[in-house]
Amino acid sequence: MRPTATIINTVTVLFASLTSAIASATPGDVDTTLTFNSGILVLAFAGFLALVVVVQAIPAVITLYTMIKAAASESDKSKEAHSIAHK
Repeated sequence: MRPTATIINTVTVLFASLTSAIASATPGDVDTTLTFNSGILVLAFAGFLALVVVVQAIPAVITLYTMIKAAASESDKSKEAHSIAHK
């Protein structure tokens, strides 16, 4: 029973991957004027979202820097203690 289920799953995934995408279009059919004709409010909202991401990334970078700095200083302390113990 197990090999049959594996074969059925494999064939299903194969056929699913062979179908073309519903939203696909030829390169000549894409009209970008609708995308960039959204208005100032949509652009302001996208800019606000980008600002939120950047503001959240700043503390993350600072925390990562602090963690790396602390790990490096602990490594230096352990090397010093190791060298003092072997003298």
